[in-house]
Amino acid sequence: MSDLPVKIITVDGPAASGKTTIGRMLADKLGFMFFDTGVMYRAVALAAYQAGVNPTDEEAVSALAEKITIDVKPVGAGDDRTSIVLLDGDDVSWAIREPVVDATVSKVSGYARVRAAMVAQQRKVGLRGKVVMIGRDIGTVVLPEADKKIYLEATLEVRARRRFQDLDSRGGDQSLEEVQAGLAARDEADTGRDLSPLRPAKDAFVIDTSELTPEETIRKIEPLLAG
Repeated sequence: MSDLPVKIITVDGPAASGKTTIGRMLADKLGFMFFDTGVMYRAVALAAYQAGVNPTDEEAVSALAEKITIDVKPVGAGDDRTSIVLLDGDDVSWAIREPVVDATVSKVSGYARVRAAMVAQQRKVGLRGKVVMIGRDIGTVVLPEADKKIYLEATLEVRARRRFQDLDSRGGDQSLEEVQAGLAARDEADTGRDLSPLRPAKDAFVIDTSELTPEETIRKIEPLLAG
């Protein structure tokens, strides 16, 4: 697959549809950089925390997002990170995973000016090429000119079970019912928002992963990239 003319691949879909797993596997196969665009919103939340900006202050957070520079670079061999995240030149790849960021990223990522600022920076990274970008609006808003667009979906019940198993393996204490309720609420918010709603691009290849293993999903994607 490494000799394909494809240079930019987007993978969108709801939470727990398999974007991260499939995106990383695809990037590895192609020798491309894996870019989870959510890291940029995490970097904004971290920057707000470091600057003492209240995450509920939309004006202040937005002004900060428009001022900072966030870049994403590929990792080298043997690196545990999925990518290198730079905030104004400083490596924050691990810092953006701290609980303080977990607690505020959802809030700051909902601000219109923050999203506009991040879309501009995501495009700069994506247009370098040789990248698999995952998110919820990559094929529709961030990089509508991408060579190939993939949209993954799965039933709510399957996604809830996947997320529950992942959380349980890391010591989480939520019940399956609570996880499913949380995903349902996230789906409603993502599909119903006015700004960049979650939906497949018109030219996206839609794949239901409910009954597929990651390997089977990749096998469905491979012919799409050759066409």
